[in-house]
Amino acid sequence: MTHKVYNNMTRGSFSPAWWLPGCHSQTMFPAVFRRAPQVKLIPEKLELPDGDFLDLMWGPPGKGLALIGHGLGGNERSGYVRGLIAALAERGIGSVVMIARGAGDTPNRSQRSYHAAAWDDLDAVIDTLHRRYPQQPLAACGFSLSGSILLNWLGQRPDKKLNQAVAVSVPFDLEMCADALEQGIGVIYQQYLLRRLRPLAERKFKHSPQAPVTTQQIRNIRRLREFDDLITAPINGFADSTDYYRRASCRQRLKRIEQPTAIIHALDDPFVPEKAVPTEDELGPGISLELTQKGGHVGFVKGATPGYHSYWLDQRIADWIEYRVLQCVSSKTSP
Repeated sequence: MTHKVYNNMTRGSFSPAWWLPGCHSQTMFPAVFRRAPQVKLIPEKLELPDGDFLDLMWGPPGKGLALIGHGLGGNERSGYVRGLIAALAERGIGSVVMIARGAGDTPNRSQRSYHAAAWDDLDAVIDTLHRRYPQQPLAACGFSLSGSILLNWLGQRPDKKLNQAVAVSVPFDLEMCADALEQGIGVIYQQYLLRRLRPLAERKFKHSPQAPVTTQQIRNIRRLREFDDLITAPINGFADSTDYYRRASCRQRLKRIEQPTAIIHALDDPFVPEKAVPTEDELGPGISLELTQKGGHVGFVKGATPGYHSYWLDQRIADWIEYRVLQCVSSKTSP
């Protein structure tokens, strides 16, 4: 790795495209203009112990397997998800996308939805993959909110093993991130997320006699904190948004992480204030925190010429995963 490393923090080598120099252009360009690679995905409905289900989307098979989690309001069609599937497939590594509870094309059965501390669903999927493929090296990558879920799980379940975890653009402190989305241009990102979340909530509760809110209340939501107060918190066992942000923030659990875990984060991420980024003494012994000065939120677009640009994250994440997969395969085949 061509980075300056000091203990378990690293200065990343990413340099942004000159024509996308700022955090907002880095964040918005891929969200609006990225053409997601065309990859064939095979769906599976995974039944959960509580009677609900999750949708899994299987990418091309290969040596080892990478479980991929999408961000808030995302799914298997998100450009960054498909970009990673394609990058892994090029290296002969298999993948499967976990669609968060309630985020698929069909509403989930229970009142629950996904949130930053929903690590029990991740636990169920990882148990299933270990049971089905006990000899396969297993990695996991979480983008944004799924990165929070992954890091929370790693902190809570040190007995469960992954060959490599990667978390990208993580909202380490949910309260600070909610505040950032209510200031300045953050309001635009907040509305972008709500335009994706409101229809899912409306669909979920449209015919439910136990709905915590009416359709009109959902349509009137204008703040992410309000969405979490009215919907996320009550249906997932939190008192309110403040309680949810406090209990579900992954920053408090990072110290416990001992498994190989790469966190990739840009210091100019407009969703995550720099003061929310953990310090070196907050990191567990398994964590490599790779910080870049630029990159935005799940952005990291590079390239000298528009139209011939590329997405640095696809290959950087694949680097981390391939390294561990090959290491594991090599150890099993050595005499």
